[in-house]
Amino acid sequence: MMKNFKRFLCYVIVFFTAFSYQTHAQVGAEQTFIASDNCFRLNGQPFVVRAAELHYPRIPKAKWEERIRLCKAMGMNTICIYLFWNLHEQQEGVYNFEGQNNVAEFVKLIKKNGMYCIVRPGPYVCAEWDMGGLPWWLLKKEDIKVRSLEDKFFMESAGRYLKRVGKELSGLQIQKGGNIIMVQVENEYGVFGKDSKYMGTIRDLIRDSGFDKVQLFRCDWASNFDRYQLDGVASTLNFGAGSNVDEQFKKFKQVNPKAPLMCSEYWTGWFDQWGRPHETRNIDTFIGSLKDMLDKGISFSLYMAHGGTSFGQWAGANSPPYAPTVTSYDYDAPITEAGIPTDKFYAIRTLMQNYLNPGESIPEVPKTDSSIVKLSDITLTSKSVLFDNLPKPIISNEVRPMEYFGQGWGSILYRTTIEASSEERKLEIDAVHDYAMIYLDGKYLGKLDRRFGEKTITLPSVSNKATLDIYVETTGRVNYGKEIIDRKGITSKVSIFHGQNKVELANWKIYLFPLFTMNIDKLSFKEDKNPAKGPALYKGTFSVKETADTFLDLGGWGKGMVVVNGHNLGRFWKIGPTQTLFLPESWLKKGTNSIVVYDIYPKEKPIVKSSVKPIYEVVIDSSYLHRRNEHIDLSKATPAIEGTLPDAQGWKSISLNSPVSGRYICFEALNSQDKNDVTTSVAEFELIGSEGKVLATTLWKVVYADSEEITSATNSADKIFDKQESVIWQTVRKGGKSPHPHQVVIDLGESVLISGFKILPRSDNKKTGNVKDFRFYAQQQPFSFVKD
Repeated sequence: MMKNFKRFLCYVIVFFTAFSYQTHAQVGAEQTFIASDNCFRLNGQPFVVRAAELHYPRIPKAKWEERIRLCKAMGMNTICIYLFWNLHEQQEGVYNFEGQNNVAEFVKLIKKNGMYCIVRPGPYVCAEWDMGGLPWWLLKKEDIKVRSLEDKFFMESAGRYLKRVGKELSGLQIQKGGNIIMVQVENEYGVFGKDSKYMGTIRDLIRDSGFDKVQLFRCDWASNFDRYQLDGVASTLNFGAGSNVDEQFKKFKQVNPKAPLMCSEYWTGWFDQWGRPHETRNIDTFIGSLKDMLDKGISFSLYMAHGGTSFGQWAGANSPPYAPTVTSYDYDAPITEAGIPTDKFYAIRTLMQNYLNPGESIPEVPKTDSSIVKLSDITLTSKSVLFDNLPKPIISNEVRPMEYFGQGWGSILYRTTIEASSEERKLEIDAVHDYAMIYLDGKYLGKLDRRFGEKTITLPSVSNKATLDIYVETTGRVNYGKEIIDRKGITSKVSIFHGQNKVELANWKIYLFPLFTMNIDKLSFKEDKNPAKGPALYKGTFSVKETADTFLDLGGWGKGMVVVNGHNLGRFWKIGPTQTLFLPESWLKKGTNSIVVYDIYPKEKPIVKSSVKPIYEVVIDSSYLHRRNEHIDLSKATPAIEGTLPDAQGWKSISLNSPVSGRYICFEALNSQDKNDVTTSVAEFELIGSEGKVLATTLWKVVYADSEEITSATNSADKIFDKQESVIWQTVRKGGKSPHPHQVVIDLGESVLISGFKILPRSDNKKTGNVKDFRFYAQQQPFSFVKD
């Protein structure tokens, strides 16, 4: 009772203390900010952090202050930022904190506008950013281990980087007259590991970097925050729109009864992935949980308040399964990619008016200079075919990824000669990272897409020796989970099957195409109206009388990137959901502008259109569906266990009566907690091994799901092991026409010993599809299927 009274008293003081954050954030005198009993305290007074997350590399520098002012007008008192190690140290030992990378200038702009700052320097950050912010050059070390004390090279490199961050920002701590109130230690480590010593070492490195006075904190999820201990830092949780706030903090409060409560990432929306539907989050659902936190005096940070754009080649990917993130980081945030306030923005602003301290006010929404215009169509008049501009080859007996040759981004071509054959043969590439285009004597045969685990393609018969070309185009490096060691190109062997005989190919010529880090002007461009034979660069110019924001419409193009006036706008891909690329006003100039489009597919009429708004159109690929005119037959299968799940949130653990070995598993939902609900939904699914440890999901692949929603939302069955609790598998809702039972079958990739499993229902306030009765199967051989 006394603990509850203290927390209540803290909330009362928060809302009735005469305190104005605008004044304090602008004062240059030394101040204090600490995590105290049940609340944060600023200069000794209780303080609720109302933060907005912004990422300065995802915002053109000319718009930095405009976005900060919009967040303040939304009712926020703090800006939260990530730093991306790989942005600031693109080559080992060479740091760049100038211009667009000048994070100290960004923090000072936050202070200028009367707001505090939370810094999240990593070294790992996730953020749907290439390799989670870790630099590619780490991958040149073949046995590299990241986020681990076991690798001296990683730890020393991370320590040098953190010291460099301290040189830029430690003088801006609030205790030194600045506005930085908290600094984060690592990021969501509970998803990746549980090594308290590693986290303690990163904490100490941050302290040694100059952040010796500021309040440190860590963030995790309600399901994993207790997997490690970290003394001397505050603990916070991350969860999404519509979450049950009490349920999220239930266990946390039991473990940390005196800790202030903070949702360090309250997900305002979600990010898009190539080939999946555009993600949105309902305003009412979002506002409901936000109001609940405000009513309880819980601090929060809106992730994202404004997402912006992952320009260049910085967008990352999730895995398993491999799912690259699109260029736009709009995130369905309150402020759009182009900096326009949305209905969600105004809903938050209206809500905040009811939770201000005495003497505090929210400024008017600033008049921004963001206008979006439609440009005239741009015709690209010349092109350069990459296969006609081959650099000097590297001779190698085996295929190796591009990092081995010192290349961080771009594409890579592997060329060898194969013997004549009067019969068709099968080409097999063990590991394509990420999109391979196969040519034989210059003729295009097809592609292999990592997203679908494609590894083989049929080679036609050839009467003489033939030149085999494998052109590998890369998308983002994995930024999340155990597969973050994500080298690009071909990372394993290439073989040809002669009947049953498998022969590994050798004697390779390897050509590097770092693309927009290479000197484009040295390539040979020609005015040629014939379609390019292979990947090509298309070049042209266009004129504007007045500069303004716009969106380039790449509909009708294939897969590639766009550069305007030397600025890389990012990747495009015809599969969607985004068909446009944001072009900021500040990257245009009055008069003549240059444009270069890289496309791996031939383009007959190289014309770029524009739009005044983003265009979302996803090309639904049936390959995403894990059912093809068949249904599972379990009549001869024996369940390893069957039972009933409780009607409650949080992880449910099921132990088998005795361990069972198997490579294939089937989880079958017989009904839902609501007897009238015909759907099934699952957020996460884990297997427990013989020693009580959670089994790795690296080799897992969904081979069947009787139903899954991939049209109106990204609710495919592979979401049950993607380690993203806010994205779920949900069966299609067809007004009762898709009844139970519902099944998902997973190929584990190898035989394992299973002692049980854990299942997590959806974490929002909805209960749609929550499983009640179930059966669980495990067996060595594939399950049987019957044609529909």
